[in-house]
Amino acid sequence: MGSVPLFSSPNAGSVTTGGNLWRSKHSTKNIYYAIVGGNLWRWKHSTNNINYPSLQHKRKTRIEYNLLRSQQSSLNHQYKCNEGGPTYKESNIKYVVKAAPAPSGSESLASSPKNIFDSVKNFLVILYYFCYPYSMIARTLCTISASFLAVEKLSDISPLFFVGLLQVLVAHFFMDLYINGVNQVFDLEIDKINKPYLPLPSGKLSFTNGVFIVVSSAVLSFWLSSIIGSRPLIWSLILCFLPWTGYSVNVPMLRWKRYPLIAAMLMFSSWAIIFPITFFLHMQTFVFKRPAIFPRSLIVTVVFLSLYSIGIALSKDIPDVEGDKKFGIHSFSARLGQKQVFWICVSLFEMAFGVALLAGVTSSACLWMKIVTGLGNAVLASILWYQTQYVDLTSPASTRSFYMLIWKLLYAAYFLLAFIR
Repeated sequence: MGSVPLFSSPNAGSVTTGGNLWRSKHSTKNIYYAIVGGNLWRWKHSTNNINYPSLQHKRKTRIEYNLLRSQQSSLNHQYKCNEGGPTYKESNIKYVVKAAPAPSGSESLASSPKNIFDSVKNFLVILYYFCYPYSMIARTLCTISASFLAVEKLSDISPLFFVGLLQVLVAHFFMDLYINGVNQVFDLEIDKINKPYLPLPSGKLSFTNGVFIVVSSAVLSFWLSSIIGSRPLIWSLILCFLPWTGYSVNVPMLRWKRYPLIAAMLMFSSWAIIFPITFFLHMQTFVFKRPAIFPRSLIVTVVFLSLYSIGIALSKDIPDVEGDKKFGIHSFSARLGQKQVFWICVSLFEMAFGVALLAGVTSSACLWMKIVTGLGNAVLASILWYQTQYVDLTSPASTRSFYMLIWKLLYAAYFLLAFIR
């Protein structure tokens, strides 16, 4: 049964008409009129030499529909014209008018929260990749690990401790967003080659929105630290903001990432000195109101992160040699070759795990903490060495996967460093 859509009228009811329509015969034309809901609809059924039902003759029929549109402003109902199959070779025409209720205000409002939720969810996913999550996770774990170094007794782990920890986490979250974001803003053309999956080069985040996120994040970071009033926290943010801005911003005398030695020193100073020391002092002097000291555990952390951060600074450029060469960034990987830099990095990482292992087994902590720190660092060093066998230095995907493994091992190392005393 064929179906021909007609037109809509908000005042129409449900009507079915068959062969009982009003019929007016004009020579070879049959005109049918149907009055529904006060509106006059016209259906023009035109045939040539029509012979009505006969068991002996069958002819082709041509049907022409001329519709007079309703002048009503609202189109809220759907009408269907269904042509019935032949009965005794007689063609019966049926019109079925179905009322389709207009969507109520409550239904349109019900879909609104879902759309808002989806928009927020998509934005958070884009923001997640915009902020280099692996570095942000590492900095967060560094904050927690360094803060626990200030804990001298079990009673120190109190609501006061967690409030002080939260102050650093929130303020540095926005600073991390600024540092990672400003790097992506000025590396847009390079990332189209090296990292096309990032939000800016992939087009998922517009350049204007990226700049807005970067600027607002820096402002929020300093605003929160001024409200908190912790001097170690304020200095931590300043000492991160200034050098990393110079690292990324492409203006004369800046853009320090073009110079591999300066870039390595920035990575070293931030991860090995600024982060652990300022986080520890914030908890020690501002939260616990104790005098500033440098315990053995903090010194071990600084030595470990010194070796590890230099390894990260060198290895991060191994997957990006192609784009760096094209844009004149002479990293150590571009100068010395990927293979040589790779094994230098592996040696630095293994040395860092060795320092942590020795410090753990010789610490003044209880026996189980010595076992955890010693055995844990031995396991991390073994995993690193085992994975070096499967790295293809000619494949950016393989070297990038190894780079992410380095960060994951650092996550675990932060957990072990908190137990060294």
